[in-house]
Amino acid sequence: MPAIRLATVEDAWPIAEVNVRSWQSAYQGLLPELYLRDLSVEGRAARWQRILADPANRGDVLVLVEDGSVVGFTAVDRERGELRAIYVEPAHWGTGLGRLLLDTAVAALRDSGHREATLWVLDSNERARRFYAAAGWTPDGAEKTDTMPGEDVPLCEVRYRIELVSVP
Repeated sequence: MPAIRLATVEDAWPIAEVNVRSWQSAYQGLLPELYLRDLSVEGRAARWQRILADPANRGDVLVLVEDGSVVGFTAVDRERGELRAIYVEPAHWGTGLGRLLLDTAVAALRDSGHREATLWVLDSNERARRFYAAAGWTPDGAEKTDTMPGEDVPLCEVRYRIELVSVP
């Protein structure tokens, strides 16, 4: 039975593993092959360790655990009402675990007092866009273009939004 719990510093390495494997699968053909191949679990683990050690981030990162292993995670920004990240091991795509994780993240944002939440997604990531649309998220017309760190590759993103509570 899968469980979702708050992430701890000890989860940095398994989160990094999920992060790298899911990026390498989800962004295949969307980001440069060399960039994806060179993603480092070590580098990501160090980043996640810093994030999880910071008391300001307590409660913002949740892990999805199945059979004792972290198979997914989500990160929210409770102040801004934003879903910052959600990734599940590619072997678990299509099983409903991603939706369980997404619903839990949305509930956390709702419980933080937000009436709506937002997220950013690559405009070319059709799989993710279908996933969010199936959960009730819709594009709100906002777009932005960032550049990958150390790369001259534009990342065109669209913002999605969902209402969290009905307005009387």
